Amino acid sequence: MSEQTTTPLLSLRNVQSGYGDLRVVWDVSLDVWPGKVTALLGRNGAGKTSTLRAISGLNRVSAGTIEFDGRDIAKVAPHRRVRQGMAYVQEGKRVFHLQTVEQNLILGGYVRRTRRSAVREEVERIYDLFPVLGAKRGLLAGAMSGGQQQMLAIGQALMAKPTLLLLDEPSGGLAPVIVGEVMERVSTLKEAGLAVLLVEQAVDAAMSVADHVTVLDVGRVVMDADAGAIDDRAVIRDAYFGRVG
Repeated sequence: MSEQTTTPLLSLRNVQSGYGDLRVVWDVSLDVWPGKVTALLGRNGAGKTSTLRAISGLNRVSAGTIEFDGRDIAKVAPHRRVRQGMAYVQEGKRVFHLQTVEQNLILGGYVRRTRRSAVREEVERIYDLFPVLGAKRGLLAGAMSGGQQQMLAIGQALMAKPTLLLLDEPSGGLAPVIVGEVMERVSTLKEAGLAVLLVEQAVDAAMSVADHVTVLDVGRVVMDADAGAIDDRAVIRDAYFGRVG
């Protein structure tokens, strides 16, 4: 990867978070840059999703700082984070199953509070990015395949024209060929300047698009490196199982 020359759009420093009195994230620091993908890896229960929820405002931050676009957002409500340019695609292809593909996209654009013509233009841009959605625009979302629903969930998030995209396990439950297609779209988004924080269990899929890699274990960072500097996946495997000192 080329040398970082830009200021991070998102910076976490020593973040602690969890669910009520249950601490899940103990000490997480990471950065995400415009036009780059930071892959957040780790085994189940490592704190990856909880970190995304803290960033998006769904979980309270009990210590540490989260800065987005140079501003401390620790006390900013989730919906205001969306309006400031943050989009979160949660795990599990969460779309409105009883609405059509196009209705799902239009709903995603409401947060922008803009004119209908601008929303229409954005819908067409999503169709250009995901042609299968354009071909199925009148179909109920629940009738589509899992991979198509995942693309729709990403497209719906992009309707708000974010500068930061948080993706939680986009490969979950998908066939390898579909995972490859989803990752191709992620690569296209970063090339367009979007900052992406990608949580993944599928290491190979994540590494195919990652510029930077952060590995968590038990709510703490155990590895943080440029993807280009990792020439042996065994290093990541060792980080998963606590053998990186």
